[in-house]
Amino acid sequence: MKAPFPGEIDRRLLNERSVSGRIGLQLQELDVPEQPLPDARLLRSIEARLPEVSQPEVVRYFTTLSAMNFSIDTNFYPLGSCTMKHNPKVNEEMAFLPGMASIHPNQPDETVQGALQLIWELQQDLGEITGLPGVCLGPLAGAQGEYSGLMIARAYFQDRGDANRTVALMPDSAHGTNPASAAMAGLEVVTVPSDSEGNVDVEALRGLVDERTCVFMLTLPSTLGLFEPNILEITNIVHEAGGLVYADGANLNALLGIVKLGDLGFDIAHSNLHKTFSTPHGGGGPGAGPVLVSETLAPYLPTPVVVRDADTYRFGAPDKTVGRVNGFHGSFGVLVRAYAYIRAIGAEGMREVSENAIINANYIRTALAGEFGIAADRVCMHECVLSPQAQKAKGVSALDISKRLIDYGIHPPTMYFPLIVPEALMVEPTETETKDTLDRFIAVMRQINKEIDSDPDLLHDAPHDTPNTRLDEANAARHPYLRWQPDEDLTAVG
Repeated sequence: MKAPFPGEIDRRLLNERSVSGRIGLQLQELDVPEQPLPDARLLRSIEARLPEVSQPEVVRYFTTLSAMNFSIDTNFYPLGSCTMKHNPKVNEEMAFLPGMASIHPNQPDETVQGALQLIWELQQDLGEITGLPGVCLGPLAGAQGEYSGLMIARAYFQDRGDANRTVALMPDSAHGTNPASAAMAGLEVVTVPSDSEGNVDVEALRGLVDERTCVFMLTLPSTLGLFEPNILEITNIVHEAGGLVYADGANLNALLGIVKLGDLGFDIAHSNLHKTFSTPHGGGGPGAGPVLVSETLAPYLPTPVVVRDADTYRFGAPDKTVGRVNGFHGSFGVLVRAYAYIRAIGAEGMREVSENAIINANYIRTALAGEFGIAADRVCMHECVLSPQAQKAKGVSALDISKRLIDYGIHPPTMYFPLIVPEALMVEPTETETKDTLDRFIAVMRQINKEIDSDPDLLHDAPHDTPNTRLDEANAARHPYLRWQPDEDLTAVG
């Protein structure tokens, strides 16, 4: 029988840790008048039952939980698309400076000139990096940036009296947020197929664009990690039909200093600052997804944007703005980190970021191509997509391979995406990993491939050495435990 994981015993003793009368802190006496409770109808019908534990027990419990976390500070994290990479700790320090962390979004402009200058300069930097000079830093995530960009496109055509342009075209390899954002913006989604090389089927696109085309949304590089070789022809086709071209900039970290989206014919884009420009973003946040547009579309940007008047800065609203996209001015802490990152590495450093990401991804692709299928076996950009169909034929799925990677201390890559690739494993090594780390990942993948032939149950039952082993994922998703439940046996919770 396997020995319990060090934290496993602590979880089993959680009920016993709660002892009536045990406290973790001493509340001070009230120094304000005691206030009456709300109407009884608004109160809980039963008293809340909370665990009663001492302060050392609380600290020990949560420290034990934190030790179970997988993080970029502990191991390799090749999760494609939503990459976790090294984020310089100095950027965290910048974001937590009192003048950055302690200001309030409702302060008068004259009291936060430094913060406004930072936002204005970041707007200029991102406009220069992408070749799209109109920038609003307000959107809180890439999906919100997408939605903002699509609302800009709709407002632009409505302003021109061309309200019948209500179709958003997008490849079948698109991120799932693309059709969702388009539908939320009131657009009809039409899918453009990929060709046998994983590129946009140009002839199919040519047959789909017409007077109803509002935008063509394209991720560049694609979710297959590929640069679109026909990009200039594609943007020209859409423009000749009177439509706009939108760039999903989630993979901008492959283009920094190499090519500008505006020079390729894109009219609108968003950038995931939390991915490309240095913010740890595991667990769903924080994020920032600025929307970037051509000069023609700048009057339709969301509000606010920061405007410079001589030597002072203020929040302003573009002339034909589509309005606010959130309550305040964006994720300011994320903007500070992005600004610090850009200013620290400069133009040459950004190009090096992309070049190293491309080299690392191609190193993995060429090393594993002989044992695992490759979705598109040609030079890729920042990520490569494996397609282990031969392993699936032996009864071992991409999910099994991913679970086994955990036993080797490696976070699984993105699984089963893009949807057009059977058994997809999207591997993005990022620019910050050493050759030693990549060599170890390659060696582990080769070892797993041997295990598939010698002992496939090792993979079917993996992971083996984690606090929780193979879970019933469907049941966990449908019936999650979201709070402490004193009346239940927590050994069954896991």
